[in-house]
Amino acid sequence: MCNNILQYGHFYAWGKEHGRQTMSMRFAYKFQYFHICDTPNHNFLHYTIAKYAAKWGWIPTLEFNEVGADISAEEEKMLTCKNIAVVGWEARWYDLFLKYKQEIIDLFAFKPAVSKACAPILAETPAGSCRLGVHIRRGDYATWYEGKYFFSDEQFLRLIKQFISLHPDTTVYICGNDPSLNKDLYRQELKGTKVIFPKGNAAEDLYVLSECDYLIGPPSTFSLTASMYHDTPLYWIKDAETPLTEASFGHFDELFRHIL
Repeated sequence: MCNNILQYGHFYAWGKEHGRQTMSMRFAYKFQYFHICDTPNHNFLHYTIAKYAAKWGWIPTLEFNEVGADISAEEEKMLTCKNIAVVGWEARWYDLFLKYKQEIIDLFAFKPAVSKACAPILAETPAGSCRLGVHIRRGDYATWYEGKYFFSDEQFLRLIKQFISLHPDTTVYICGNDPSLNKDLYRQELKGTKVIFPKGNAAEDLYVLSECDYLIGPPSTFSLTASMYHDTPLYWIKDAETPLTEASFGHFDELFRHIL
């Protein structure tokens, strides 16, 4: 989901800069949690037309799959074709993304149903408490990059405790994709700290994280997108044994240039 948000953000920014209309195939029929899904052209009919027009060769398709490639020829084709399908994860217009960042954020504003579902969870934060959002990514991270960013509960707990030493009045929101997460271990090890495990869908978890004051997690577009909404300080864990300090936290505008 978040890969698609960021991917489309680049194409949207390029289109805005060059006066071209754009449409996201994914958000025309899938991930129906965001404002973009209610905008013109984002519906199943337009998705179907675009999909089969590209499949049957009625419109050309461009692929962006090579890291750091010269894409000037592809840009020229996008400018000269009336309709075109673009695919791939390696189209990057960082400066244009930042230029139109607020428009991208507005497009991916959460629908009221998402914020409404999360309101009671966020209301559990005591007044004046700092919200720390922790994204625990397991699943595919066991093998991705040979498990380099697959961290144990003990490693996450060590970092959370280091954060609490910097911000003693903290409420911890833990989201992730591990259905067997040992929640009791976190509650036991973080006694005296309010620990909350939201039980929402992916969009609701994203919303909760976006409403936190700080974010911690392994390199992932999920935590990165959460940080985008309010420029939330984000610590991408690359070495879990490195002590956490205030200086460990970065911000979206720089981190999004270094997606793995």
